[in-house]
Amino acid sequence: MYNVNIESTEIFKVLSDKTRLRILRVLVSMPNEEACLCDLTDALLEPEVNISRHLKILRNTGLLMAEKEGRMVYHRLVPTKESKLFYNMIAALPDPDGYFKEDLSKFKVELKKRSYDRCRRSSARKGKDQSFGKGFKKYV
Repeated sequence: MYNVNIESTEIFKVLSDKTRLRILRVLVSMPNEEACLCDLTDALLEPEVNISRHLKILRNTGLLMAEKEGRMVYHRLVPTKESKLFYNMIAALPDPDGYFKEDLSKFKVELKKRSYDRCRRSSARKGKDQSFGKGFKKYV
């Protein structure tokens, strides 16, 4: 179980950024998926440095958690009651221009490119077994 101290005012500050909202919107739409930096970069068509910075902010706020395996970091939603309230709010936001729908569509395309259950760019995964072994870290 994860114990994350979620500060409501901080979360609303974090959610005021369009890119962070786009990241969360994609992950909330597919709550059982995880995303690496390259998945989100390719889906949102944003520079890696921007996505990386926004992922760090989302982790620090307690809305995302991450697992590191070798050089790859995989982000997913934090499964707590408190965070689920914010995720539900994000899922209910209107999408009049269809931007979030387009982001989700591109994210699904990126997921289909994977040759394993994790990032297609991870050379450590090719030809290896699917167990988590040496070099695997979990952090929030």
